[in-house]
Amino acid sequence: MSNAATSSPARELIAKGGILLDVRTPEEFTAGHLPGAINIPVQQFSSRMGELGNDPARPVVLYCRSGARSAMAASMLRSAGFQRVLDISTMSAY
Repeated sequence: MSNAATSSPARELIAKGGILLDVRTPEEFTAGHLPGAINIPVQQFSSRMGELGNDPARPVVLYCRSGARSAMAASMLRSAGFQRVLDISTMSAY
C-alpha cells in the first residue's frame, strides 16, 4: 500500500513532531483520513494557516486526493516562511 521511498521521510518528520495536514474538504476528511492528520481545506488555507503555529522550522507534511491542492497549500506555506514542507500529494503515498 505505501511506498517506502515516499513514506519514510514523511513518517520520520511526523514522528519528530511535524504536522500532518490534510487539505481536502471536510466531507473528504470525514470519509477517511490518515491518523493524526488535521484538516484545513485549501479553500480556507490563507485564513486558517495560523492554526499551524508560528514555528517556521516545524515540519509540515501535506496531502490531498490528487496532489493539486496539496501543491497549492505547500506553495502558500513556503511563501509564509515555513522551511520544512513536504508535499506527499496523495494519502496513499504515506
